[in-house]
Amino acid sequence: MKVLVLVLLAAPLASAQSVTVEEYSPKSSLVVPQHPKTRAKYPFVDVHNHQGFPASPERYQQLVTDMDSINLQIMVNLSGGSGDRLKQAVASSRAAAPGRFAVFANLNFSGIDEPGYGHKLAVQFEEDVKNGAAGLKIFKNFGMDVRDSKGQRVHVDDPRFDEVFETCARLKVPVLIHTADPKQFWEPWDKYNERWLELKEIPSRRRSAEATAPWETLIAEQHALFRRHPKTTFIDAHLGWLGGDLAALGKLLDECPNVYTEIGAVLAELGRQPRFAHQWFIKYQDRVLFGKDSWKPQEYYTYFQVLETADDYFNYYRRRHAFWQMYGLELPDDVLRKLYYKNALKVVPSLDRSAFPKN
Repeated sequence: MKVLVLVLLAAPLASAQSVTVEEYSPKSSLVVPQHPKTRAKYPFVDVHNHQGFPASPERYQQLVTDMDSINLQIMVNLSGGSGDRLKQAVASSRAAAPGRFAVFANLNFSGIDEPGYGHKLAVQFEEDVKNGAAGLKIFKNFGMDVRDSKGQRVHVDDPRFDEVFETCARLKVPVLIHTADPKQFWEPWDKYNERWLELKEIPSRRRSAEATAPWETLIAEQHALFRRHPKTTFIDAHLGWLGGDLAALGKLLDECPNVYTEIGAVLAELGRQPRFAHQWFIKYQDRVLFGKDSWKPQEYYTYFQVLETADDYFNYYRRRHAFWQMYGLELPDDVLRKLYYKNALKVVPSLDRSAFPKN
């Protein structure tokens, strides 16, 4: 009998010892007040989303239903393309749900070494704006992966694109630019890397200075671009990958009054520093927009809880982005209004204002 008992005890012990770090997901025993949110306190604009437009009427109907459920008034689709594709995306979204969608155009990098390339690009973008583009979206391949005909990396502040950015300034439309990726993607993949789990699950996200450029170089080129075009309004995507160093991001915003930022896919950085992030949002309340990046309505709930409540120690929605818990920032109403819609309406002037509060 004693031997049998030992065997029975050993079985769960062996099973527990075989749990991997990927599987380990403890249930919190902490009992504190929680105020989960399934709907934003105010109607909001999501300035960072990606949809496969043009879509079917049924797809639009489902999108609008889901948007209404979380109080999302305007979704900005950053994947509009250019030319006929852009024109069709704008037309289909306006026909299906007037005022609920905005579309940003994208750049075409083919023929980058041809004479007059920059001018042609600027002319095409101006045509896209006439066809309804609300702004320009620069994807992260610009600076990391785009190469010229000689195989040379095209820098983020490459002067061949100056005319495009000056056109944005003249037309008073913003540029939402994604440069680089989280800094940890360039760091050694070892036990000290905060993104270890993400890089294990998605190895293709590992970066190297040799394959692209050092993270610091890419960010420096982006900031040089901001300085060279002071009349162009830039929205630095993903908190400029400085969500873990908000003081540095604040310094950039102080230096470049033409630069705004947004919180898409970096909520986990804010939710682990609630006191400092609260202070930072108070100081820079006129410079931050709401963004999400991926589209899954229930994931927005965590954004609302972080931004609106003072809750302690609750789960983030994607473990590979954050193995830590979230804390609420409890932002004041005036700051929430600016984050949710006022700043977006200021920065993207073509958005429909009719559904938002006047105050």
